[in-house]
Amino acid sequence: MSLQEPTQDNLNIIINDMAERLQVVNRSLMDPEDYDINKYDEIKSLHDIVEMKGQLSVSEIQAFVQELGQYRK
Repeated sequence: MSLQEPTQDNLNIIINDMAERLQVVNRSLMDPEDYDINKYDEIKSLHDIVEMKGQLSVSEIQAFVQELGQYRK
């Protein structure tokens, strides 16, 4: 499955996967509908980094969640 195309379905997959990987308890922060599809490339880049790193420290998780917050509508 390719996540290269900036579609709403792909954005949903990426945001939900990051919510799992970042162990976000408050899932309302990670509602894919709240994210700007025009920022898809930036969000996808964050997803790629999270995927590549695997295990993240608490401070890294906080940094990623904070960065993601910049791409909310």
